[in-house]
Amino acid sequence: MNSTGTGVLGRVAIVGRPNVGKSTLFNRIVGRREAIVEEMPGVTRDRKESEAEVAGARIIVLDTGGLTGESDPLAAGVDRQVHEAIQASDLAILVVDVTVGPTEGDAKVADLLHRSEKPVLVAVNKVDDASREQDIWAFLSLGLGEPFPVSAMHGRGVEDLLDEVVGLLRASRGDTHHEAAGESVGEADERVADGEGRDPREEHEPRVALVGRPNVGKSTLFNRLVGEDRSLVHDMPGTTRDAVDTLLETPRGPVRFVDTAGLRKRSRVDDSTEFYAGLRAREAMRRADVALLVIDATEGVTHQDQNIAEYATDAGCGVVIVLNKWDLVDSEARAELEGEVRERLGFLVGAPILRVSALTGRGVAKVMPAVWSVLDRYRARVNTALVNRVIRVAQARHPAPGGGRVLYATQGAANPPTFTLWSNRRLPRDWLRYLENTLRRELHLEGTPLRLRVRVR
Repeated sequence: MNSTGTGVLGRVAIVGRPNVGKSTLFNRIVGRREAIVEEMPGVTRDRKESEAEVAGARIIVLDTGGLTGESDPLAAGVDRQVHEAIQASDLAILVVDVTVGPTEGDAKVADLLHRSEKPVLVAVNKVDDASREQDIWAFLSLGLGEPFPVSAMHGRGVEDLLDEVVGLLRASRGDTHHEAAGESVGEADERVADGEGRDPREEHEPRVALVGRPNVGKSTLFNRLVGEDRSLVHDMPGTTRDAVDTLLETPRGPVRFVDTAGLRKRSRVDDSTEFYAGLRAREAMRRADVALLVIDATEGVTHQDQNIAEYATDAGCGVVIVLNKWDLVDSEARAELEGEVRERLGFLVGAPILRVSALTGRGVAKVMPAVWSVLDRYRARVNTALVNRVIRVAQARHPAPGGGRVLYATQGAANPPTFTLWSNRRLPRDWLRYLENTLRRELHLEGTPLRLRVRVR
């Protein structure tokens, strides 16, 4: 096995022909948008690597350019980087595109991987729903074993792929046991879920990102919160081009606030500077513990506000809804706006809703208590016995269709609370949503995303 840093299980290279979604998968694995993703071949030219924690192990992930086999100098340089990445890795993930099917380019990369004699997993990307799963078997023709259906964009199937990655890396080191020494799997999980052995990175100062459409008052609120003019405030949308960090001391400890550029619809982004500012805003959400979703109360909840809220929850951060410019809304319109919030942002279950005027300071004093309330739930760790008791009651009240049943559950991580469920068969998505809502209500985890990971025994 190649040399890796202390505590790193191995190095994993993501390879494939151009435009199959390698960088999207890389971003999904490392948990932040490090590689720029565009629907254009050749965007990734240099080898990029980052550390990630998956399935309880630390790995180094290498993103590579698309292997072309072409003779021009730029393509040859990219191909050389791919060859070097494969040689530097302990395992390779070959990414292919289910919407295209096996191609001659896929076969060339597969042949290179065969000759490398490295363990290889085939990730069939863009399998966004079950209707595409039957198409993955065509990739058996590459001779690299059973393919894994994934959607790097939506995260579908990526967890199963990573479980196999970690299993192969452990096996190559002769470490086939996942248990802590002297403990069963259940005992080790319960020890972590009850607060022992937690990752010290969970104790970093919390990050709060101010997000929203352009010109809704994010920078004014940011300046009001930090007590100084750190971001330029102007009526012209798009003034904030980069994410601005400020560490704020509070009675409960330091909090890092990040002011971001306004996020427009993709179709309305009209220059590259604004495009990259949007990327940085999305990256700030992926790194944040809590997002302050700032909405212009005079305009109501727009479709773009919904999109930003969905992105924040997909990024795994808690959300506080801030209705800014509340002082400019008359009493009749206020009632209508509150109905819009319940209807259009109802998926932000339990998220605090604040009514403020960043310009005058009215209501701003409620922001930090709301942030800390969401942070407490975001960081929460729940006793394993309580988790299983809640699930037993939920199953008795509303059994899963088709005889499905959760046999055992534990909280495997916080930030946000993440629960692993062992079941006797696959569980329907609608029933899992019911279980998620039950856990959120009974465990008092309103305002934070929950993650449910299902393992079928």
